[in-house]
Amino acid sequence: MLPFSRFFLVALLALWTSLTHAQKAPFSIQTISLPKEIADRNNQFSGLFIRNNQLLLLSESRLQERAEAKVYALDLASINGQLKQKSGEVAYRKYALQNLDLIRARIDSACQVYEGLEGITMVGSTAYFTIETTTPSAYCYLIKGELDEAGAAIRLDPRYLVPLPKPVLTDGTHINNAGFEAAADYDQSLLLLFEYNYFTHDNYAFRLSTAATTPDIPRYVPVARLPFRVTDLVHEGKNRFTAINYFYNGNDDSVYRTPDQDPNTRFIRNGSSYQNYCRLISVRYKRDKVSWKPLFELPREYMTYNWEGLAAYQGGYFLINDKYGPSNQSTLLYLQKK
Repeated sequence: MLPFSRFFLVALLALWTSLTHAQKAPFSIQTISLPKEIADRNNQFSGLFIRNNQLLLLSESRLQERAEAKVYALDLASINGQLKQKSGEVAYRKYALQNLDLIRARIDSACQVYEGLEGITMVGSTAYFTIETTTPSAYCYLIKGELDEAGAAIRLDPRYLVPLPKPVLTDGTHINNAGFEAAADYDQSLLLLFEYNYFTHDNYAFRLSTAATTPDIPRYVPVARLPFRVTDLVHEGKNRFTAINYFYNGNDDSVYRTPDQDPNTRFIRNGSSYQNYCRLISVRYKRDKVSWKPLFELPREYMTYNWEGLAAYQGGYFLINDKYGPSNQSTLLYLQKK
C-alpha cells in the first residue's frame, strides 16, 4: 500500500494531467480572407452548407430592406489553397434566389410577416430553406427550390410553402426574434430545430419527409431541454449532428438567460452581469427524440461574434457570423482538428 503522502501526490498529478488534457483545444482556428463583395456585412449570412466542391453561404435575403435574394458558393479548392498558404484568393460564384418575392407575398397574404432566410440544407440538387417571420407571427416556413448550375440560380417553387408552428411560452407569447434556424438532412427527411429550446414545458423539433412530391405534414420530435440559442446544425453521419449553441447578451434576449441553479449559467455570467458565449454541441437523434452534450467551447476572442452558419469539412468545421462582431463584417473561420 502506498504511504498516504505518496498516494495523495500521485492522485494530484493524475487530476492535473486530466484537467490539462480536458482544457486542450481540439481545433486550431484560421480566418479565411474573403473577397470584398462577400465580406460586406450587409449580406447578413445565416447558414452554411457544403455541396460537392462548394461551400454555400446563405444570405438572410431581407427583401423588406431591399436586399438581394442570393446564395454565394465559395470554391473549396481555393479555400484549401489559402489554408495551406499557397493562394490568397478565394474563387466564388453567386446563385440568384428566384421567386422569393412571390413566396413572401403568399406569407404576407396569410397575415404573417416575412423577415429573412435562416437555415439551408440540400438533398441532391434540391435546396431547402427556412424562413423566419417577425415575432408576433405564429408560423415560420419551409421552402424549396432546384439549383441550376448553368443558369446560376436556385428556382424556388412558389407552391411549396410548409408552415412551421412556433413554440410559445406558457402565457402564449412568442420568443423574441426566434425561428427554425437549424436545418439538416436526415434519412430522406429534414430535421428542423427551433432557436429556443429551454421551455419548462415540451421542447420539440420538426421532422419532415423529402420523399413526398407535395408538402408533408411536419412530425413533432421531443428535444431535451437545451439552454441558449441553436443557430445552425450539420449532419455528421447516422444519427449524429453538430450544432452551434450560442448566447448573445442583449436587453431583448433576456429570455435566453438561464437561472442560477442551472450549471450552464457559469458560462454566461461575468460577476453580476452577463457575457456572450459560444460552443459547439453534439446532437443525437435516437428513439424518436433529440439529446445533446457539449463538444467544444470557442476561445474567448471569438465569443462576441454572432455565429449563424456551420458546416463540417475534413474533420473540422466552417463557422460564419451574420454581421455582428468586432470585425464589423462577414467573418469565416475554419476550425481544423489538431
